Amino acid sequence: MSTRPPVLFPLFAEIETLPGVGPKAAQALEQMRITKPRDLLVTLPHSGINRALRKTLKGSEPPEVVTVEVTIGAHRASARRGGPYKVTVEDAEIAFDLVFFRAHGDYLKSQLPTGQKRVVSGKVELFDGLYQMVHPEHIVRPEEAGEIPLFEAIYPLTSGLTLRTMTKAAQAAVERAPELSEWIDPALAKQEGWPDWHSAVAQAHAPKSAADLSAEAPARRRLAYDELFAHQLTLALARAAQRQRPGVASKTSGVLMEKVLKQLPFRPTSAQTRAMAEIAGDMGAPIRMNRLLQGDVGAGKTLVAFAALVGAVEAGGQGVMMAPTEILARQHLEGLRPLAEAAGVVLELLTGRDKGKERAAKLAALASGKIQILVGTHAVFQKDVVFRDLRLTVIDEQHRFGVAQRMELSAKGAAPDVLVMTATPIPRSLSLAQYGDMEVSILDEKPPGRQPITTALVPVARMDEITERLRKAVEEGRQAYWVCPLVEESEVMDMTAAEERFKRLRAALGEGVVGLVHGQMPPAEKDAAMARFVAGETSVLVATTVIEVGVDVPNASIMVIERAETFGLAQLHQLRGRVGRGTAASTCLLLYQPPLSENGQRRLSILRESEDGFRIAEEDLEMRGAGDVIGTAQSGLPRFRVADMERQAGLMSIAQSDARKLLHDDPDLTTERGQAARVLLWLLEQDKAIRLISVG
Repeated sequence: MSTRPPVLFPLFAEIETLPGVGPKAAQALEQMRITKPRDLLVTLPHSGINRALRKTLKGSEPPEVVTVEVTIGAHRASARRGGPYKVTVEDAEIAFDLVFFRAHGDYLKSQLPTGQKRVVSGKVELFDGLYQMVHPEHIVRPEEAGEIPLFEAIYPLTSGLTLRTMTKAAQAAVERAPELSEWIDPALAKQEGWPDWHSAVAQAHAPKSAADLSAEAPARRRLAYDELFAHQLTLALARAAQRQRPGVASKTSGVLMEKVLKQLPFRPTSAQTRAMAEIAGDMGAPIRMNRLLQGDVGAGKTLVAFAALVGAVEAGGQGVMMAPTEILARQHLEGLRPLAEAAGVVLELLTGRDKGKERAAKLAALASGKIQILVGTHAVFQKDVVFRDLRLTVIDEQHRFGVAQRMELSAKGAAPDVLVMTATPIPRSLSLAQYGDMEVSILDEKPPGRQPITTALVPVARMDEITERLRKAVEEGRQAYWVCPLVEESEVMDMTAAEERFKRLRAALGEGVVGLVHGQMPPAEKDAAMARFVAGETSVLVATTVIEVGVDVPNASIMVIERAETFGLAQLHQLRGRVGRGTAASTCLLLYQPPLSENGQRRLSILRESEDGFRIAEEDLEMRGAGDVIGTAQSGLPRFRVADMERQAGLMSIAQSDARKLLHDDPDLTTERGQAARVLLWLLEQDKAIRLISVG
């Protein structure tokens, strides 16, 4: 079914086919990503007003909305032009004024004839200790009181769009919604007490009380689940398509890895051992591995990845490890070289710096299979880089590599297994949304020997004390990072702030002691400054957040983060993870500008109390929302319209296992429920999934 099912046609018509939507309203709706009736169905009311009839205004709490029946008294026009026009009215217990500005007296006299009864509904205010209702939203005769909704839904709006137009259009869209077959597992729907799709849409757009607006209301929860289920179905289809491409089984005995482990001064943690076993299991199967290795800063991901690379070599193939920058690639090389020597494996580095004969010799050794493990940067993507038998690709720091690059790299071998490493602990719900097409291994223990880090909050006013402490530390031979604040999302201003701090610290600590790196530097200069710091030639490195990813300097034991309150939690945690890598006790100083907002206070306190990246990530998600935690624009995170990833994380994992089970039982989606699921994919515009089904 590669064309849209006819049952959905009415929902995909032009938005102007809805009553009350002319060109102007259509333009305003487009700003809210609403271009067809379907979009209105997934734009739910965000609040509501209780307009149930009461006996009296007495005891109401301004600015509350109240609906009462009144007897109309005298009309009083203002003496000055444009002044308020007032009509005194009386409910069952008290008298109050209805107030109108820029009013036409004759019109109001016809609407509100003295001595007659009317039902009025509007916002109550207190003015000089007396109740008044300014511009009531509804004025009707008592026999027409049923026309006022008991509970009025309030939709999100944009300029040029009134609530009346929006409500009318949404109601018309709901009337067009067809009855659809059920795609949710019947047992799940029954257990959760969910209505069918059609009823859920109707109920969500006609709330009867505030409870109906909560994310936990059955109708809303069901619609949120539909969205998450469609998304997980798309990822599950991608995963199934990936698994249909046969891989090469790389079975290993583990002999080479035993040699490596004998060289290590410690045994791997149980989390590392478990991850190694999961990866070896995937690699030994004849389908392509697509796994994410997620671990906190310093959880020992590199050792796990190296075990997998050695496994590929032992099975007769080659492995490649990709790093986002040359500095990181060199670091991996230095860290892995002694391990490779212990296993008797040939390890080599390829970066953009390799030129001429040297490069040609490396490429020849790679093509002949002499180089067994290659560590490299983007240079590995170039056309002339050919492997004899590439079995495994390890990608470090996922968010610098998009899905497209993952595919490009996997095209290098016959069908290499893929292992992606990330040091950003991602809350479970987000990792399911972002990496639901991958299997996940988690390292949630720190290897022995990692030093705990003392974290302290220090107001900016004590900057001189900090500088003095740094001077002493430098004299003792210690090294420190000084991270400068983020300046209004502008790299140029970040650079100015960093250069300013560099000058001041250089004046305080002496020439040649302080180095500088920022995003605006040419890569070669940046690398040189980093290299001097790594070699211990400079003792303090002033930097913008470019050092967040991966730099490893065991001797650096102090991290100063200036204006820490301007950073996100996960980023602060990443930066702090740059210290505590050697034997010295380490400190992280969070310099802040008082007064801290409540949120800022909470962020910095969580950091001071916990070193658990996963707990920090969950808190970060709760405080900032999904888009900000991993930067929606570059994260490839779906934008859900009903589902709330922060609060409905539990639904996401149910959706994942349900989607995978449906495809396992019905890979081509041909059963009755499978056909219904296809309609859902069309309804929620999961084009990628639709292409996968039509191709499959």
